[in-house]
Amino acid sequence: MFVFKAAVVGAGTMGGEIAFTIASADIPVVLKDVDQRYVDQGLEKARSIWQGRVDAGKMTADELERRVALITGTTDYSGFGDVDFVIEAVPERMEVKQAVFAELDDVTPGHAILASNTSALSITEIAEATSRPDRVVGFHYFYPASMMRLIEVIEGLETSPETTQAAMSFAQTIRKLAIRCDEAPGFVVNRILNSSFGEVFRFQEESGASFEAIDRAMTDAKATPMGPFFLVDLLGLDTVGHVGRYLHESFGDRFPLHQGMLERIERGELGAKTGKGFYEHGK
Repeated sequence: MFVFKAAVVGAGTMGGEIAFTIASADIPVVLKDVDQRYVDQGLEKARSIWQGRVDAGKMTADELERRVALITGTTDYSGFGDVDFVIEAVPERMEVKQAVFAELDDVTPGHAILASNTSALSITEIAEATSRPDRVVGFHYFYPASMMRLIEVIEGLETSPETTQAAMSFAQTIRKLAIRCDEAPGFVVNRILNSSFGEVFRFQEESGASFEAIDRAMTDAKATPMGPFFLVDLLGLDTVGHVGRYLHESFGDRFPLHQGMLERIERGELGAKTGKGFYEHGK
């Protein structure tokens, strides 16, 4: 199945960058959120990435405007009647995702594939909110989506082989490297990432070492391109916390939770997007 038009639901941390990857492949894309402020932020995020290429002499200003014009921002579903592929990128809560998928089931054509950017939640459970579970699939980007090549294509229990193949082909069209995953908590990457995070979290709480010292030690040793606490701030403590809780519920103490992170989430300190998390973030 060829994707002539796509859509992204959720213009937050990832939505603008996901729309960027699709428009960069010359595919029109609708970017939706419930608040125009978030839609504008998503559009500006995409524009800023292309602007960086213009500033570096790798793209003309006219080409930037042509690409930006491929993204249509909206706060309703009026542009979803002819989409072929939808990517949901709303918060990592099952009830929120199911509500969105129920709406998408009503407003998109029957052939459309409904994909979730979830990093850990059950595709099968998300699909239960629709009348087309065979056309529901996981399509998990990694932050920052504009740069990271990997995408996990996750099959739910009822995802059809045709849907999986279409998702794999779409990933190739937008110049990403896709890996197929069976449905399991955390899939592949977050299963590994959160396992390593858990050990770092456990060490930090037991030793009392500062976040900065741990991050610096890991980057100095070239173990990671950025420290784990700084990465959590970029991803959002709420997002990492939702995934962490899910894995902890599934596997117990093999995936420990960082109590300091949970306390920050309760205080609304969610990382870079709120200006404060493990670190203080300026403009």
